[in-house]
Amino acid sequence: MTTPDWVQDAIFYQIFPDRFSNGDKSNDPPNVMPWNAIPTSTGFWGGDLAGISDHLDYLEDLGVNAIYLNPIFLASSNHRYNTTDYFTIDPKLGDTNDFRTLIHNAHKKGLRIILDGVFNHCGRGFFAFNDLLENQETSPYRDWFHIYGFPVEAYKKGKPSTYEAWWGFPSLPKFNTNNPCVRKYILQVARHWIDLGADGWRLDVPNEIDDDAFWSEFRSVVKNANPDAYLLGEIWDGNPRWVGEGHFDGLMNYPLKQAILDFVNRHLDAAGFQNRVEELYRFYPAENGYAMYNLLGSHDTERILTVLHGNVEQLKLVMLMQFAFIGAPAIYYGDEIGLTGGKDPDCRKSFSWNEGEWNHEIREWTKSLCKARRDSKALRRGSMEFQHSSVPGTVVLERRYENELVTIFCNSWQKPTRLYLEIPELQEQSGNMETLARTGSWRFDFSHSCDIEFDGPGAGILRFSL
Repeated sequence: MTTPDWVQDAIFYQIFPDRFSNGDKSNDPPNVMPWNAIPTSTGFWGGDLAGISDHLDYLEDLGVNAIYLNPIFLASSNHRYNTTDYFTIDPKLGDTNDFRTLIHNAHKKGLRIILDGVFNHCGRGFFAFNDLLENQETSPYRDWFHIYGFPVEAYKKGKPSTYEAWWGFPSLPKFNTNNPCVRKYILQVARHWIDLGADGWRLDVPNEIDDDAFWSEFRSVVKNANPDAYLLGEIWDGNPRWVGEGHFDGLMNYPLKQAILDFVNRHLDAAGFQNRVEELYRFYPAENGYAMYNLLGSHDTERILTVLHGNVEQLKLVMLMQFAFIGAPAIYYGDEIGLTGGKDPDCRKSFSWNEGEWNHEIREWTKSLCKARRDSKALRRGSMEFQHSSVPGTVVLERRYENELVTIFCNSWQKPTRLYLEIPELQEQSGNMETLARTGSWRFDFSHSCDIEFDGPGAGILRFSL
């Protein structure tokens, strides 16, 4: 097995560090924004590593056991995807001691931490690009980037004409990873933070470093430092090229998210949903399927509750589906308390620690799903097979592991309907049944057959001991 075994048992929680919790006001910038201010593309809210350490008990209580941190290295922006120094924690977030403390305290609680690796591009303040701006043609770092001509000008409005930048943003000059010196630098960074205790890397836009040899070497360096390190690629279309021994363990599973939303919004019926999901998982070797990062939202997307127009019942339905499939479910910070928000930067609101502002119904539902996943090996490690559904608006899924059978059913129809489950074992084992999670209004009947009557949309997870 080449993927880390622990990922099958993981429930991730993504944190945008500037907006989660301000644990150390001494590192706040002088122009720090009020914590509840409307998010903008500029400015800082004061969240830091100490704030994350302060709330590990909260995450443990929620039921997650892995954290994905957006970039934490020195940068001039609040998102920090324009890195200035890859070996330095941004002072507004803390320092290396704060990082060590976070890692130590998280590991004591059984929480893993993966970092965001932004290696396709850097910021204009990065030492090599800064040297290039100062020394132009005579810079020893001119071949660290893709230069079209001199003089290199980095602060003109519009797309730069003298160097390549990510999506044409002048603040994000693209590395020339064909340069051995650049490769050596990036691989040193990759190893350094694994040696300091990080449990893996989430790789930002890795497809834009279109070089299989580079990623194979990257994987080798990281896995040599820690064979259990998790490598997660931000690949939006589910391309199987990017998983396996030469690349990453898993991908951010945006295609699964879209399939779930299409089913819940009735753009796909049960058969169409089944076909799409089965095709998606056929793309990957089995172990990489179990290492997928199954998300409903991130710092790059609208908040899931906003996508669903504030419909809490629909949110509960899509979350149950998210937790039911092969792969590790992931919660974007604040989704569990009902944060809303449109596209960046609105999806990056500060987390409210005033419990009176929380949606406790959503939080309790999130906790119940985490518990169901934690209590059921079949949900984490079991096989996955769709079962015949007698209703076009209802999906039936079966997960098996050793002597445990879990049946998941999800109904998207608004009208009352009846589902006939053609799984004989369910009737035979009905006395050993346990309901791990349920949402919506429905009833089951095992007296003569395995039937479920829905009053409208609803879903459930049933566990049987065989």
